[in-house]
Amino acid sequence: MIYNEIKEDLFKNKNEYYLAHCISKDFALGAGIAKDFNKQYNMRKKLFEFRENGNIQFPKAILIDNVFNLITKDKYYQKPTYDSLIKSLLEMKEQIVEKNITKLAMPKIGCGLDKLKWNNVRCIIKDIFKDLDIEIKICYI
Repeated sequence: MIYNEIKEDLFKNKNEYYLAHCISKDFALGAGIAKDFNKQYNMRKKLFEFRENGNIQFPKAILIDNVFNLITKDKYYQKPTYDSLIKSLLEMKEQIVEKNITKLAMPKIGCGLDKLKWNNVRCIIKDIFKDLDIEIKICYI
């Protein structure tokens, strides 16, 4: 695994990398970077269309276009747990392996409005993906 943290706009990478972010099961996408994902990809509409095909439980990693939507909580106003984040990341990892994905970019997931501690999340990410041949880029502004 190659891991980098870089000060740049995450969406600068949307043509070369798969992207990932955390969302709630209610698909509110009304604040934080989730709002930007909705603007860039019309993601809320696509998620509701995806949900029409079956019941969605969380934690879950839903791949739409080149975006992993990591469901880490039930309602937008709740906070995720490290456990729900880990389970979503593990599910994302399974899909990364299946699809042979080699480039992933994401913000400091779970650490903005969700209030998880970045030092803990960084360790979780590095541990989960340590055995993969993947480049992970963490983008922050």
